[in-house]
Amino acid sequence: MAPPSALTIAAQSVQRLVKEESYYHKEQASQEARIQKLEEDIKTKAGTEDLDQNAEYMLKQEQKALAETKNVFSPLHQRIADAVQKLEEQLAISESDGTASEEEIKKAKEALEAGQKIAEKED
Repeated sequence: MAPPSALTIAAQSVQRLVKEESYYHKEQASQEARIQKLEEDIKTKAGTEDLDQNAEYMLKQEQKALAETKNVFSPLHQRIADAVQKLEEQLAISESDGTASEEEIKKAKEALEAGQKIAEKED
């Protein structure tokens, strides 16, 4: 079996980074929901014995985790932008010299479109 072409590698790189970005968004939403639930529990159960003794600590830990997740986005978006640029270059080379199959070019263009959507959101 032949090794993957540079175009395929670049396309897969963009796809992986786009997928990674979507996972971080899901994680962020999950953390925000947990924080909201903890804040509501603290407000409604304040001064009662039902309040977990570690609730304040847990809230701080969740907020810290959320901040760390948010900090991931800037470098990740830069890596996506770099990978998109590399994919654009590889696509141009492959289209000009005709070394890539139509299927490879189609997949590369799909990955490029997905990566560009994320890059555009950040601009």
